[in-house]
Amino acid sequence: MSSATGTTARTAAALAAGCAIALLYPAAPAGAAGSVHISKIYYDSPGTDNRSNASLNGEYVQIKNSTSRGVSLKGWVLADASNHKYTFPRYTLGAGRTVTVRTGSGSDTSATTYQGRRAYVWNNDRDKATLRKAGGATVDTCAYNNSRADYKIC
Repeated sequence: MSSATGTTARTAAALAAGCAIALLYPAAPAGAAGSVHISKIYYDSPGTDNRSNASLNGEYVQIKNSTSRGVSLKGWVLADASNHKYTFPRYTLGAGRTVTVRTGSGSDTSATTYQGRRAYVWNNDRDKATLRKAGGATVDTCAYNNSRADYKIC
């Protein structure tokens, strides 16, 4: 057997073995597991930045649960690059649901929580949002660097 024939035979054998393994361990469907992740940051609230509660609530972060189960966010932390932190109180984000975390004050609902701040968190030109579990493990990050836009889809 020539070396070219031997190489071709070894390549074919390796390919056949790889296909057999793929049949034994099929890939999971895309998105089957899902995640809890930052989906949007609206960092430049509409209108003039006058620190009114309405203006403060015009900046927000949306967090989406794309899993098939509710996820407890109790103790999870949302922070910016300057380490302004919002810690979730007792809160469960339902399967397939999104929660909007607004900067100002308001009454929390199942779809919206409020940080209760009197100053803006998200810089209008660049910043980075980090979502961490209660134990400190990073779940997701989303950064932006654009003063010409008002929001970033993560």
